Amino acid sequence: MLATSLVDQFEWDMSDKQNSPEEFARVLAAELGLGGEFVTAIAYSVRGQLSWHNKTFSYSEKAISSVDAPMRTNHEAEQYCPFLETLTDAEIDKKIRDQDRNTRRIRRLANTGSTR
Repeated sequence: MLATSLVDQFEWDMSDKQNSPEEFARVLAAELGLGGEFVTAIAYSVRGQLSWHNKTFSYSEKAISSVDAPMRTNHEAEQYCPFLETLTDAEIDKKIRDQDRNTRRIRRLANTGSTR
């Protein structure tokens, strides 16, 4: 069995209450020609990450880092494009394990305040 995986990276203005993960997900899925199941998954993922960042950084005493170059280079811009791939069951299992491991690592860092 094959499945489609979407990987994307983007900036989100958490201070703008008009921003809607559901609307963003609907538009992104439509632009990429993805089915409705992606809309729910994208919105869920965005909401989860926003919640995590809100909890993590609202209690942080670290100063917000300044931006040296406001425009991305061509190489950096390529990293901010959606990437679709077709995966086998084994590849999906490995991807889930890797994501779980990364989530645990991020939680440990957030709980210890470490930046390693």
